[in-house]
Amino acid sequence: MMPVMVISTYPNKDVAMKIAENLVREKAVACVNISEIFSVYAWKGKIENTSECIAIFKSVGKNRDLLKKRIAETHPYDVPEIAEIDVTSMNRPYLDWLAESTG
Repeated sequence: MMPVMVISTYPNKDVAMKIAENLVREKAVACVNISEIFSVYAWKGKIENTSECIAIFKSVGKNRDLLKKRIAETHPYDVPEIAEIDVTSMNRPYLDWLAESTG
């Protein structure tokens, strides 16, 4: 069983929390970490500087495609970031919990 972590950014905590709660309820993920961040990026010819939230979605390999699909379907951005973090190792008790929580 392989762990999966996917990150995405959201416009605010409320949006990120709503999506996170739905994905946990659906058992697509076991856990989502949400933190406030500041982002500087180019968008439509302008430099933007804004606060956002980053979400780290934690699941298992069997849910990889479903997780990315659900993030894309529910995301409010025109061009959402959906990036998988390559997890080559994870402590066994946490991995067991991921599997139990998404099964």
